Amino acid sequence: MPPELPLAGVRVVELAHVAAGPFAGMLLADLGADVVKVEPPTGDQMRAWPPFAHDGSGGSFSHNFASVNRNKRSVVADLKDPDQLASVQALVAAADVVVENYRPGVLDRLGLGYDEVAAGHRGLVYASISGYGLTSPYVNDGAYDVVVQGMSGLMSVTGEPDGGPVKAGVPVGDFTAGLYAAYTIAAMLPQVRGSGTSVRLDVPMLDCLLGVSALQTSEYWGSGREPGRLGTAHPRNAPYQGFSAADGDFTVAAGNDRLWAAVADVVGRPELVTDPRFVTQADRVAHQRELAGLLQERFAEEKRDHWLTELRARGVPSGPVNTFGEVLADPHVEATGLVGRVEVPVAGEVSTVVYPVRISGLGPRLDRGAPALGGHPEVHAEWVPA
Repeated sequence: MPPELPLAGVRVVELAHVAAGPFAGMLLADLGADVVKVEPPTGDQMRAWPPFAHDGSGGSFSHNFASVNRNKRSVVADLKDPDQLASVQALVAAADVVVENYRPGVLDRLGLGYDEVAAGHRGLVYASISGYGLTSPYVNDGAYDVVVQGMSGLMSVTGEPDGGPVKAGVPVGDFTAGLYAAYTIAAMLPQVRGSGTSVRLDVPMLDCLLGVSALQTSEYWGSGREPGRLGTAHPRNAPYQGFSAADGDFTVAAGNDRLWAAVADVVGRPELVTDPRFVTQADRVAHQRELAGLLQERFAEEKRDHWLTELRARGVPSGPVNTFGEVLADPHVEATGLVGRVEVPVAGEVSTVVYPVRISGLGPRLDRGAPALGGHPEVHAEWVPA
């Protein structure tokens, strides 16, 4: 691992499972931290999620698990066993950061809660990720991504206008909380290390989803109206949505009058620019269903590549609606170095989406794939003085 990665030398104990906490831990590891994942004897629940790689001896390894546990080490501990609990407490005492996403109160009962481990610590950032946070009336309720997506208002603006609730295809509740946690940990580390005063971060999934819903909350406060489902359309721009060509789907984002005129030219309907229904952006939004219907009728007559070529030639932001297989094969992914290869147990070398922010002079960290369960028993000897 290059020593110049920004979090090199930072020790992180990850007491987390499935998605939000492990994703935060992986982001810290990608930036150079030594992240030790403490797992129960049965392992993180995500180790049991397919798809699996198999070897000829009955061994298997989860590709899902590998996707959020890169660059970490793993130790196993039964936290109900006093000796093994003491070993984990010693690791925490030597750590700079704890990331945990147990239900609030569980680690307190096990002797690994913030108050107990921060007492006498030289300076610890202790990040607790949960569904609702430590002060919520729902503090004792369990939460999964789909529940939080519903409660946050996200589902009320996702899907077609006349359709029912639709979950985002990516678990944005989990991963948004993980992003907020990692960002805040990195921000707090210099202060905590300098002062020696520990700090607890309370990272609620619900609050984090509201945090990235700034346009919707401001729309509600500013207008008094509930934002609604618009499919792929936009509440303030049109045409700004998905369309279907003769052989596939694509998107158009004509966010101003110049771009709208270019779209009208592409479809051979320049007269639409002066149509009273579509003259201004506000007019187009007010009549966007009619506008979309007119454009869709024309778009269905030609193949997708034709429309994208013509739109891009005129500077109109547009692109295909890709499957994941298609986007991973896109020249952009190769040009940016977004996909790397890393070794994991059983599967051997696998592809992974690397840390997506490019840092000048540094390559992505790929010295460790996701760890085998308990694969790094040397951690305690390295971290804890004899």
